[in-house]
Amino acid sequence: MGLCVLLFSFPVLAQSPHPPIGADVQNGRPGVQGAAASASQQSPEQRSPNSISGTVLDPSGSVVAGARVKFVRADQSQSQEVQTGADGQFTFANIAPGPFQITITAPGFSPQTSTGILHSGEIFTISQITLAVAANLTEVRVTPSQEEVAEVQIKEQEKQRILGFIPNFYVSYIPNAAPLTPKQKFELAWKTSIDPVTFALTGAGAGIEQALNQFGGYGQGAQGYGKRYGAAYGDLLTSTFIGAAILPSLLKQDPRYFYKGIGTKRSRFLYAIANSVICKGDDGRWQPNYSAILGSIASGGISNLYYPPKDRGAGLVFENTALGIGATAAANVIQEFIVRKLTPNVPNASPSHP
Repeated sequence: MGLCVLLFSFPVLAQSPHPPIGADVQNGRPGVQGAAASASQQSPEQRSPNSISGTVLDPSGSVVAGARVKFVRADQSQSQEVQTGADGQFTFANIAPGPFQITITAPGFSPQTSTGILHSGEIFTISQITLAVAANLTEVRVTPSQEEVAEVQIKEQEKQRILGFIPNFYVSYIPNAAPLTPKQKFELAWKTSIDPVTFALTGAGAGIEQALNQFGGYGQGAQGYGKRYGAAYGDLLTSTFIGAAILPSLLKQDPRYFYKGIGTKRSRFLYAIANSVICKGDDGRWQPNYSAILGSIASGGISNLYYPPKDRGAGLVFENTALGIGATAAANVIQEFIVRKLTPNVPNASPSHP
C-alpha cells in the first residue's frame, strides 16, 4: 500500500498580446475604427465562435458611433480595445473563454461596464447598451455566480498535465480561486479516477509490486498481478472519493493544493510541507486537513477487506497514513519548485500570497 500512496499522492493527498489600438498605415493594417465597422456589418451567423458583440445607444435610442469599447479578461491575461462603427456596433473576435469585463466610454456620456462569462465556442451577444449622459452614471452588470466562476477555473485545471500527459488536476495556480461546490468536487474526483493515465500508472505500480513480491499473499503470475492491480486501483478510488470529495463536501474543505510561487525558497518549502496537514476551507481560511487525513485512514481500513491477511491490521493502516502524509509533503515540494515548469496550459494569473 505504501507504493500506491506514493504513486497517487499528487491528485489525492496533495489536495490532493494585445493588439495595438489605432491604424498601422505603414504595415498596411487597418485601424481599429475600420476593423470595428467591418466586424459590425457581420450577421450573427457570420461571426466566428468565441466572440463578443453588442450595440451602444444613447438615451434617445440613437446609435453611438466612435465609442471606445475595452475588453479585459478577469485574470488580466488578455485585453482588446475597439471603437463602435457607424451603426453603434462592436465585436471582439477570437477571445479566450472565461470571465470578462467590458468598459464603454464616449464623450459626453458616463463610462459603463458589463461583465460576463464567455464559454468555449460561444457567440456572446450583449443586449443593447444605453449610455447615460455624464451627469448620471449608470452601470449594467451581469455578475457570474461563484459556481460559474469555479466551473470555468476547473475547466482550466483539467488542461493541466505534467509533460503534457500526466494529470495535474488537484493544483490551483490561482491563489484566490473560487471554492468548489460538492458536485464539482465529485466531478473532479471522477475525472481523475477514470483518466487513462491513472489506469496506466496503476498498472505500472502493480507491476513493480509484483516484481518486488510485495503483498506476497497474492501470489505471482497473471492472477497475482490482477489482484495487485485491483487492490491498487481500489486504494485510489477510496482515497480519492473519500478524501477529496465526500469529506471535503461534508467538512467544507478544498482538496486542492494552492501554488504559492513567490517568496524565499525557505518560505515556499515550509509552505509546501505545511500543506500536507492543512488546507483551505471553502471560506478561504486555512485549517487542519481533516479530509485528507481521515480519508487516508478510512481508505486504509477498507483495504483490510481485500489485502492479504499479513498486510492487514490497524497498525498498518496508521503506518501507511503517516507514510502518505510524508509522501504528500514531498509531492507538494515538487509541485512548488518543479512541476509548474513542466506543465503546459497553466493559467496566466500571477502568483500571490494565498
